[in-house]
Amino acid sequence: MRPLLALSVSLLGLAATAAQAQDAPAPPPVTETVAPEAEMAKPTPPPPGAPLPIVEPIIEDEEFDRSIPPISAEDDPELDVPLESIAEFERRQAAKAAAGGEPVPGSEPAPTPALADGDPVEAIGDAPVNDAELAAPLPPLDSFNVEPVEFAEPESADDDVKIAYSVQVNGLAPADDSTHADLADLFEDLSALHDGDGEAANAAMVRARLTADADLMRRILASEGYYDALVDTRIDRGGGNDGERAQGGAPSTGAQAPANTGPRQRRPLTAIIDVTPGQRYTLSDIVIDAAPTVPPTLIKDNFPLAVGEPIVAERVQGAEAAIALKLPEEGYPFAVVGQRDILLDGAIAAGVYTLPVDIGPRSRFGGFETTGKLAFDVEHVELLARFKRGELYDSRKTDDLRQALVATGLFATVAVEPQKTGESAGDGTEYVTMLVTQEAGPPRTLAASAGYGTGEGIRIEGSWTHRNLFPPEGALIVRGLAGTQEQALGVTFRRSNAGRRDRTFALVAEASHSDYDAFEALTGHIGARISSESTPIWQKKITYAYGLDLIATSEDDYDFTRGARNRSVYYIAGLTGQLGIDRSDSLLNPTKGFRVTGLLQPEGSLSGSFSPYARARVDVSGYYPVTENIVLAGRVRVGSILGASRENLAPSRRFYAGGGGSVRGFGYQELGPKDPNDDPIGGRSVNEAAVEARYRFGNYGIVGFVDAGQVYRGSTPDFSNLRYGVGIGGRFYTNFGPMRLDIATPIDRCGPANRGSASMSRSDRPSDGRRCRLRRQPAAAETGAVLAAPHRALDRDRHCRADRADRPVPDRAQQRRRAALRRHPDREI
Repeated sequence: MRPLLALSVSLLGLAATAAQAQDAPAPPPVTETVAPEAEMAKPTPPPPGAPLPIVEPIIEDEEFDRSIPPISAEDDPELDVPLESIAEFERRQAAKAAAGGEPVPGSEPAPTPALADGDPVEAIGDAPVNDAELAAPLPPLDSFNVEPVEFAEPESADDDVKIAYSVQVNGLAPADDSTHADLADLFEDLSALHDGDGEAANAAMVRARLTADADLMRRILASEGYYDALVDTRIDRGGGNDGERAQGGAPSTGAQAPANTGPRQRRPLTAIIDVTPGQRYTLSDIVIDAAPTVPPTLIKDNFPLAVGEPIVAERVQGAEAAIALKLPEEGYPFAVVGQRDILLDGAIAAGVYTLPVDIGPRSRFGGFETTGKLAFDVEHVELLARFKRGELYDSRKTDDLRQALVATGLFATVAVEPQKTGESAGDGTEYVTMLVTQEAGPPRTLAASAGYGTGEGIRIEGSWTHRNLFPPEGALIVRGLAGTQEQALGVTFRRSNAGRRDRTFALVAEASHSDYDAFEALTGHIGARISSESTPIWQKKITYAYGLDLIATSEDDYDFTRGARNRSVYYIAGLTGQLGIDRSDSLLNPTKGFRVTGLLQPEGSLSGSFSPYARARVDVSGYYPVTENIVLAGRVRVGSILGASRENLAPSRRFYAGGGGSVRGFGYQELGPKDPNDDPIGGRSVNEAAVEARYRFGNYGIVGFVDAGQVYRGSTPDFSNLRYGVGIGGRFYTNFGPMRLDIATPIDRCGPANRGSASMSRSDRPSDGRRCRLRRQPAAAETGAVLAAPHRALDRDRHCRADRADRPVPDRAQQRRRAALRRHPDREI
């Protein structure tokens, strides 16, 4: 019991101490210093050998140790006495106080707190209360009003929270008629109200959009020279209200609608913008603050603004951009156009336009420097440049050099910038050094593709390329092709910009195996080629290529004298020459102009005595825009082989026609002479033609086309017995060229040779290349868009001499035919 009383007294004492501490000033906070775990920083020791002053110690260590008396438990018995408990301590303190006549600690009465209710006898006193309202007694419960609150417009669970509104612009027509821009259309494109599609969550949202559109209208009018335009906004509610109106674009709050106990009735709103354009400001004077140029009128002649014309923001910015572009083209690479100043005079609605221009030194091209992670050295950079030292600086030639560096494909980033040298070049000019900053990118590329074509089968192709294995720009390309009807493996060494810009040298070694209806061949090819061709960055007007080819091939061909297929080995050496003229407006998607390409390949057989012959081909394509969205395109191809009979030509060197890149509507290599097994055997001449009508809408297009063509046994295409195909196709235009899907059917004058075909490819001219082709035949199973198996038209009309050079006949007739072929090998039988 006594420990409990002692604890109560102690708690009361602590309460009394706390009460007294409320009036006493708070002691200063105690800051504890905690030794950091890490070692404290130490001063830097003096350098070794430095002379230090000798400081005598104030007290020697021995004297200090002697002056400290020893301390131990034996010297002071109190240090070894155990600590007493709290209860014993309190009893001892109480006995000591009673002996001295003092009150027992902790028995003092607690101070009386300020009581709000005037009751001094409480276990826990009330806190001080200074607000009389809080101290007032609560009213009785029966005096409370417990009726539910009625809202003027109660919400409904099925009520739509959106409100409809319309937009009305008044007074804009005079300003719109006076400008070349369509201000109303521009406002609708940028308007927040129009962007909301006539719906908002509440009227406050409509007001916010209306305020933003008022600022937009002021900016649009100011951009056309109407600097004093007034724009007022208001919201009109349906039902005959006067509406809400706010001057300067800030809508005011309308009167509160009367209370309605029924469901909320959404009333349509009309957001109205009232425009007063005012006077249109014009240019009263134009001041160009610049040093003299060469020629003196360089800036004036290329500054399109004139005194008296309206101050139009687009025209002003365009004029400044024209100066910033023209000066670097005329020898001022460091020209800087400063900040314009337009001083407006409201009394006459005019402004004085001042433009500072720092033209910098007039410069000429000097040397080259290169820095960064180099792909090649400065000598190769100089090879790519189309300018020489001493030529007047022209920023267009600088941009051309940068594009040439990008076209190499060897850089992650590359920049070309002129640098001042201060070296005089005479006639008031100085040389500039062209600094090329290189950041070489990954030089290796892996590529793969897969596809299927009727007549060609499945094709899977892959390649590995190192574009800079032999610097500068010496590439090694390893290519492999695996397919059901063609397999190939080849290695190519290619040096771009070889000795001269845009000239490419290539060495090719390739082995391939082909197995088509026309022939089966095992071929080895070695070739060298020098060319200059167009690229996606530069479309050249003149292109060329020439080279040498050595071919060894083992191929089978139908022998009419034996009535069976016979395999022969051909050794061929030939030259290649190609010349192209391109006057079209685009490399990938031309809409006007024309292209002409001529190919000449003098070749000769090395088997036995040398037997020369020549393969020649001419391709012409043209494009004519009928309207902005409709283009007519046409293509013609004529080819001939001179100097050798068909039987003496390797089957792979003959001409063939038919398919997605030739005459659509017919199978791959299907046109021309056939053997008794109805397999194509090729010919010595070919002619093809195609006409397309292209209609484009956005990134899509529709094409209707008619194709025609034929292959002939003789060396001269006589344009007889032409076969026609018609169809329709779709186009999807991408940044790397249009993708096409064509569906065609033949117009067969000689029987049901083929019911139809389709082709898919990326195309930049009529029928310029095949990617995927399907053939439609009767009674053939289809999988997706590709037929499961090709169909041989064995029931073809026997009287189509253009498509059948030979056919099964009775034995006697076949003997007569063989004799005729031996007497006239070049004659069409």
